[in-house]
This record gives sequence, structure tokens and C-alpha cells, in this order.
Amino acid sequence: MKVNRYEENPLIAPADVAPYHEGFEVIGAFNAGVAVHEGETLLLLRVAERPLPREEGTVGAPMIDPVSGKVEVKELRLDDPRYDFSDPRTIRERGPEGALAYLTSLSYIRIARSRDGRHFTVDDRPFIYPSGTLETFGIEDPRVTRIGDTYYIYFSAVSPAGIGESLVSTTDFVHAEHHGMIFGPDNKDVIIFPEKVGGKYYALHRPTTPSTGRPEIWLAESDNLLYWGNHKHLLGLRPEHWDSGRIGGGAVPIRTDQGWLALYHGATREHRYCMGAVLLDADDPSRVLARSARPILEPEAPYETDGFFGGVVFACGAAVDGDTVRLYYGAADTSTACAELSLSEIMEGLEPV
Repeated sequence: MKVNRYEENPLIAPADVAPYHEGFEVIGAFNAGVAVHEGETLLLLRVAERPLPREEGTVGAPMIDPVSGKVEVKELRLDDPRYDFSDPRTIRERGPEGALAYLTSLSYIRIARSRDGRHFTVDDRPFIYPSGTLETFGIEDPRVTRIGDTYYIYFSAVSPAGIGESLVSTTDFVHAEHHGMIFGPDNKDVIIFPEKVGGKYYALHRPTTPSTGRPEIWLAESDNLLYWGNHKHLLGLRPEHWDSGRIGGGAVPIRTDQGWLALYHGATREHRYCMGAVLLDADDPSRVLARSARPILEPEAPYETDGFFGGVVFACGAAVDGDTVRLYYGAADTSTACAELSLSEIMEGLEPV
């Protein structure tokens, strides 16, 4: 499959974004939801900021005080035997099933705007900022679904209580209405379909538990976008494939003549993240018709293989114009890039299941 990576890649790097918090540095501008509004391509960036170390041998763990709304930083020593610091993204309690204790950065959502889809200007301030007790560790990986004149923005809300999915809506990308958590912990990678199917709203989601089950894709339905039920297991892992370790929804499903085309991410057990596709029945999205045998996009360029967490391409949104799919994706958990793919070639690369 032909992949046309933009020569301007990465389109947005951490150096292009000024930190919002004093005493912090931007370490990631990635995993953006995508919307087209009034002739502009809008990227709802996940911006990750890390506190600068205050003394040698320590790492700062930022969090939002749910009462004051201000950032607090807990300083932890790297030689503290209670914690595992091996993953640069997290701080976990030591032990065979070490629970998440803290994150090493705080994420929020900031808008980048472009007229040509290639050159972006990043807003000075956050568009959506963590709030309340369920977002104290930050908000991550937004997606955007347009239904009518309303844009629904949903994202992972992270706190000591777990990771769930919260929903806000806007009509102008200036004001946002918060609707609360629509999928409780532990759940993420929610993707809402852009129209009703058989009178119902549908969404992909990815629940995970520490007991049984694996990180796989489920389907849910709703009458009002707020309360979801009739959950069904949709798509599983494939041993010895590029999606053998975990899978989750990527971009908002695209209606085609053959059904709903959903772009999703898959990772190996070694945490190499690629993008693929699955075709769902137009009238019954619980029916899987076909699936990518090989990735449609995999980490190959230097900005995809090297970074804060290398070997990752991770898309949260795409813009479709005729046969061209502009896939905006996070590269190495660091920056934002774009690649153009052919919709017809993606469809041709699917294998019936």
C-alpha cells in the first residue's frame, strides 16, 4: 500500500508548543482528534507537560487539585524502593501487579489550526483542561465526532480511581459543555459513529480488567450519547500478527459503499504500535466483514521509531476527501505527523473474516 508521509513531518513537535505551566516543559504534542470547521483543519492536540526536576535524583509527579484546580507536584526519589520508574510515562508500585501510582506528565487538550492541513498554529491556552476528581492525572487522546452542527469530543480521563472516557461538546471550538464520564474505568479508545444506525448511536470502546479478558474492541449502543449499553465483544487479538498485544479504536468510522470502515491501532507484546482497518456491516456494526492482514501504517520514519516512546504510530482522527484519507497520528508519543492513504487501497487490502 502506498503511504504518502508529508515532507513537513513532524507537523507539530514539542518545541513548537510553549508550556502552559510555569516550571514545566512540553514533552509531547500528539494523538490529536481531528475536525474540519469553517474551512480549517483543527487538531485537538494532547499536550503533555512534565515538571522540570527540582533536584538531582528525583522525578516530579504532577496532578490537579480537584478543589483549587491548580497543579501540584509530588517529588519522588528515583531510589525509592516503593516505586518502579522503568516506564518513562508512569510511576508504578513495585510488585507483580504493581498499580499505577502517578504519571510523570500532565496532559490536556489544546487546538492547532490550519488552512492547508499541513502548517499549523497552536493556540496559546488549553481548550479543555482537567477538572474534577476523575481527571486529576490529566486528560488524554481526544477524538471528535461531528453530528449535525455539534462536535462531540471525548477523551481518556485519568485519576487514582482509574481511566474512563469523558464527553464534552461544542459548536464553535470556543465554548464547551461538559457531559461527564460516559464509560467508567477501566476503559478508553472510545470512537462514536458519526450518524445513527437503525435508530441507535454506536461506539467502539476498549474495556480492560486485571482479572480475565484482554485489551480488545467492544461495541456499545445508546439513545442519547450519554448512557451506553448492549455491550458486545467485537474484535479480538491475533496471535503472531501486528495486533497480537492490544488493539483499540483510532479514527471515527467512515461510511463507504461496502460498510463502515474503522481505522484502529494494534500493538505487539513488545509495544510496537501500527494502524490497521476493519470493515463493519453498514446496517449492523456488530458484524465484522473484513480486516487488514497487514498494517496500513507502521513506524518506519525516524520520528516514528525514536522519541519519548519509540516505535509508535497512533491515530485518533482522520479527514477524508474523496479517495484521500489524511491520517493525522501521534509519532513515538512525541509529535504529530500526517500521511495520505488511498481509501480504495485500504479497502482492497482487507481480507474477509
